[in-house]
Amino acid sequence: MIEAQWTPTQAEFDAFARISGDDNPIHVDPAFSARTRFGRTVSHGMLIYAKLWAMVRETRPGVTPVSQAMMFPNPAYAGEPLVLRLEEGEDGLTLTATRKADGAVCFQGRAVLV
Repeated sequence: MIEAQWTPTQAEFDAFARISGDDNPIHVDPAFSARTRFGRTVSHGMLIYAKLWAMVRETRPGVTPVSQAMMFPNPAYAGEPLVLRLEEGEDGLTLTATRKADGAVCFQGRAVLV
């Protein structure tokens, strides 16, 4: 198992929105987000995936995903630390991101690599 901690920032949300084109106000507009059920901006799910995939590439250079599946069951917020985890299993690699404060899973995925 490989584990790291990452605290996403609003600047990262904003940069990811510019790069990806996903400028949904739930990610980039604090005033809008304050009026939602989340009460603040939330991370793009694919930003979390990108951080996890960077960990995969760092620990296993040259691997290629054959298949991937992912879910985003809970929001991740700017300024709140996440625990990023990779765990090798018989049927592939499990990728998770959980909020450090309460253990809520924000990203849950599985990848088969070659």
